[in-house]
Amino acid sequence: MTDLRLTALAASLPSTVPFVGPEAQERKLGAPFLARLGANENNFGPSPLALEAMAATDVWNYGDPESFELREALAAHLNVKPANIMIGEGIDGLLGYLVRLFVGPGDTVVTSDGAYPTFNYHVAGYGGVLHKVPYTDDQEDPRALFAKARETGAKLVYLANPDNPMGTWHKGETLVSALDDLPHGCILVLDEAYIECAPNGTAPDIAPDDPRVIRLRTFSKVYGLAGARVGYAIGAPDLIDAFNKVRNHFGMNRAAQAGALAALADQAYLEQVRGQVAAARDRIAEIALENGLTPLPSATNFVAIDCGRDGAFAKAVLDGLIAHGVFVRMPFVAPQNRCIRVSCGTQRDLDILADVLPNAVRDAQKG
Repeated sequence: MTDLRLTALAASLPSTVPFVGPEAQERKLGAPFLARLGANENNFGPSPLALEAMAATDVWNYGDPESFELREALAAHLNVKPANIMIGEGIDGLLGYLVRLFVGPGDTVVTSDGAYPTFNYHVAGYGGVLHKVPYTDDQEDPRALFAKARETGAKLVYLANPDNPMGTWHKGETLVSALDDLPHGCILVLDEAYIECAPNGTAPDIAPDDPRVIRLRTFSKVYGLAGARVGYAIGAPDLIDAFNKVRNHFGMNRAAQAGALAALADQAYLEQVRGQVAAARDRIAEIALENGLTPLPSATNFVAIDCGRDGAFAKAVLDGLIAHGVFVRMPFVAPQNRCIRVSCGTQRDLDILADVLPNAVRDAQKG
């Protein structure tokens, strides 16, 4: 069929998968990866209580379209009101709804060049105009972002803290101070996917009813439920309620809701995973240094490793790792693309990385 009658906007967009998954690469390689260290999943797994709750769920029934129990539990955990919480299909799903609410053809938004690309994907899908600012010392620059928003009349500004793909972070007080520069009528989309990995003081002290900010968090990282797709937004009640205008009310499946509720209740397990993540970051850093590479400080469940040259060299290192059965990723944009990004993993995962990386670096140097 050649006459699809797509909208002009849809017809103008590339047909693409923003992230090529490890499964696609395994199909191409004809073999499974030995170590899956590229997707920033929790390789230590979720709370056993979450797995039990999901297994016991009546999955033949729809999930609660209001996610009532999970919203109540999150509100109590965060000391906010349920009206400040919206549940969605991961941060990616929530970003899609948020962009749909605010961005139409020609509307401007601001992000960092090389930051998490799914936000950009949604903006393009609704005809928005993206303006980008560069990273500063491998960090997103809030004051530069807000200055660009003022210059362009942007409706939304995207900022991740801690950052993906670099793992860097700002102190919360830095972001609170920078908010003075956010132009009136512009909303800061604060992606806090990795906040449970970060040092104390990273989360800014912002009132949940502050209309200038919407915060996005997830059960995909430290809670270990990436495949369940459970994210949540924290924001002013009017903004949270606006999601009901556009969201898929049955988008949350019943097992995912039950798993997230049980995971949230098991904070002791969460602390255990935090310790495992910290130990894995240290081990990844050691492996990098042993191979003449430089690990960047990280407040996430991954480590960005500076390969010391340009993007072509880093890509050669990455290709070598993949060829030897280790799945990793790298930033898309220079100068961040001088790095590869390695997710935290088990001792077995990192032993494999330690065995394979010397060959990958040596082959890249020869090339």
